[in-house]
Amino acid sequence: MCGIFAVFKYAQPADLRQTALKLSARLRHRGPDWNGLKIVGNNALAHERQAIVDLDNGAQPLTDANNKFILSVNGEIYNHQHHRKQLGESYQFQTGSDCEVIIPLYIKHGTQLAEHLDGMFSFVLYDVENDTHIVARDPIGITPLYRGWGDDGSLWYASEAKSLKDNCSRIEVFPPGHLFSSKTGLVRYYQPEWMTSTAIPTQPCDLKLLRETFEAAVIKRLMCDVPFGVLLSGGLDSSLVAAIASRHLEQLANNPPANDESHVNWWPRLHSFAIGLKNAPDLEAARVVAKHLNTVHHEFHFTIQDGHDALRDVVNHLETYDVTTIRASTPMYLLSRRIKATGVKMVLSGEGSDEIFGGYLYFHKAPSAADLHKETIQRVGNLHLSDCLRANKSTMAWGVEARVPFLDKAFLDVAMSFDPAEKLHRQPTHIEKHVLRKAFDTADKPYLPASVLWRQKEQFSDGVGYSWIDSLKDAAEQAVTDAQLASAAVRFPHDTPQTKEAYWYREMFDEQFPATVASTVMRWIPKGEWGCNADPSGRFQTVHSSAVLADK
Repeated sequence: MCGIFAVFKYAQPADLRQTALKLSARLRHRGPDWNGLKIVGNNALAHERQAIVDLDNGAQPLTDANNKFILSVNGEIYNHQHHRKQLGESYQFQTGSDCEVIIPLYIKHGTQLAEHLDGMFSFVLYDVENDTHIVARDPIGITPLYRGWGDDGSLWYASEAKSLKDNCSRIEVFPPGHLFSSKTGLVRYYQPEWMTSTAIPTQPCDLKLLRETFEAAVIKRLMCDVPFGVLLSGGLDSSLVAAIASRHLEQLANNPPANDESHVNWWPRLHSFAIGLKNAPDLEAARVVAKHLNTVHHEFHFTIQDGHDALRDVVNHLETYDVTTIRASTPMYLLSRRIKATGVKMVLSGEGSDEIFGGYLYFHKAPSAADLHKETIQRVGNLHLSDCLRANKSTMAWGVEARVPFLDKAFLDVAMSFDPAEKLHRQPTHIEKHVLRKAFDTADKPYLPASVLWRQKEQFSDGVGYSWIDSLKDAAEQAVTDAQLASAAVRFPHDTPQTKEAYWYREMFDEQFPATVASTVMRWIPKGEWGCNADPSGRFQTVHSSAVLADK
């Protein structure tokens, strides 16, 4: 994954190169390996590269042989080899980059090209001859993308808002699953039936299909020319990802392809990474999984002070003041720095499963299957503002790329299209994500130990150590006075914080970002209409095994 920056119709072309270099450099943490810049008239496309595929020749911005098109991409296109074969000799490829297929697909399909891409991506493509550009973002918004408008009529795009905040009077999150053409405007290209239909699915879940589709989703994300690993919290989701990746690597090691130049040459054993306070519940479970899978396991500890010291940097990288996101991002941010030191540049992660299967503990209060289904659709649709944002920016703060197989398009079509009654939580027979657990509960060569496969949901910010969230609340109590919170609406009229912890983070945010960026933030809270506690921590839901202050 990388960082992209572009500006079109810049009013001062004489200053364009230095302006573009300066603003693109704000994204260098996302792409520390190389940077590039292409300028045509008063238009500029820049790129900060994180080299994952085609290390020698994949530098961007990419161009075709005749320099008619300029492309800057953040992401990975998993089906690029398929398209290379389909295109044959109709296009002369300049690199082995997976991203270059976007150019010939645009030549062939025009603005319908995004429908043919399987991956996570945000890109800007400039058509030089026609002086037009198109911009697109992957279906769920795994990769971040912002757009802005300058008072001079210029249009701006960047992977992070920090590159736009000084020059744009209005900034928006570029919507996932959409494509913008400077000629025809913004359209939604990703419209699966499960997302657009008002009907509630009634067909039963095919457990075998669910399992096999997810296995395929994990395996395709092993496309990589650098050392990689897995994030392993010890929860169900990351453990399943690790189990599938480990099995696949073992198979490849035992039966390598004749012309294999894959990741197997880097490390024949999978490396796994976990972090927490000492004696955290996640760490113990992660050790159990690592032993079961025979991974090379790396366990890191952080202190509460380490976490508090990192908060302002986390807010800067995440570009949010959302309580849930900051709580969970801080340990992930610290872990990513330790991962970077090992030489790993890509990790697989388990984001998305809780939104798809109703895995958060507040889903236990869903009034009906229909209500649960509607809530999962909304949660998946907002992932780009919550867990995808957290996973991407926490890791890319240190130049580590996170890939999320649960958000694979084919897997989503399966997992979102069966009767949501099978996702309902009805203790003790239906623990959260029961249907996913059942799909991988195989007697022959178990994927995971039963203690992990059937372990209760533990939100990451809780699982790293219960005292982590408690310490944040205590610190906010000291940092924010009663009088400040009482007058919060005066200082923060937009999205006024309701707790001292929220106020504390909002202060950190406003110290670093203007109101134009604040307008891009969405807060993550449980479903209040279901009678859920407003605190997003899983421990504040009554079904949690260590519930505290539930529903007070």
